[in-house]
Amino acid sequence: MANVTAAMVKQLREMTDSPMMECKKALVEADGDIEKAVDVLRARGLAAAAKKAGRETNEGTIGVFISDDCKTGALVEVNCETDFVGTNPKFVGFAKELADVVVREDPADLDAFMAAPMAQGDVKAELTERIHVFGENMKIARFVRRSVENGALNSYIHLGGKIGVIVEFAFEKPETAQAEAFTTFAHDIAMQVAATNPICARREDVPQETIDHEMAIYKQQAADSGKPEAIQEKIATGRLEKFFKGFVLVEQEFIKDSSLTVSSYAEQVSKELGDKITVVGFDRMVLGDND
Repeated sequence: MANVTAAMVKQLREMTDSPMMECKKALVEADGDIEKAVDVLRARGLAAAAKKAGRETNEGTIGVFISDDCKTGALVEVNCETDFVGTNPKFVGFAKELADVVVREDPADLDAFMAAPMAQGDVKAELTERIHVFGENMKIARFVRRSVENGALNSYIHLGGKIGVIVEFAFEKPETAQAEAFTTFAHDIAMQVAATNPICARREDVPQETIDHEMAIYKQQAADSGKPEAIQEKIATGRLEKFFKGFVLVEQEFIKDSSLTVSSYAEQVSKELGDKITVVGFDRMVLGDND
């Protein structure tokens, strides 16, 4: 049996907001495995969902760049030592420049990115120059690039660069990309992704292992209720549906108008523009969250 320490109990409590003694019991039952202990608490109805464990992250910002035709975009995380530098307009501008390089050069990995051309020769040399300018150690943590053929991208930066989002939309008419109704809708949905942290855009994109994991918990909860088996299955299925509505983007309530879902909002804009607009996918990058 694993040794359950006070630090482990504290971490689980911070992740789940569950009572201290219940956290300790769950850890004992899970043989010290934090993630399994979360599931134990959820099955007992003591934790709705786990929050990320509090952990130290570097300062910095998320840079975003979308091409003029809205077909290609990128997010880049750039780290530094202090928030003072992380919020400096020149540092934020540098992060955007790096995202532009990703869009233009389409590097295969971080090494290729560091060798991509910039004003000082390449990205690595440019980074070294900025380290000298700002007087702090800096690093490029990661990047993501997304492109679309029949549609457009939209982006949103939240909390002064702490969260960056790119959302991909598909549609048929090229003029839709410039329509005010679409650009308003696209910006709204990018904000929604930043605020609600969905798992994916569409139900069919939810990994089967995630569905199986959630269903196992709901079935255990239903079994513990003491209700007949036929009703247990309905309870578990109903809770899975609620999970989809909470964590699948197009099924979520629209944060600006709870009478709409993201999907019905898309249908509304599609009807207005005489086109079929679909939310295809998104990238969401949180500063320091490199898991």
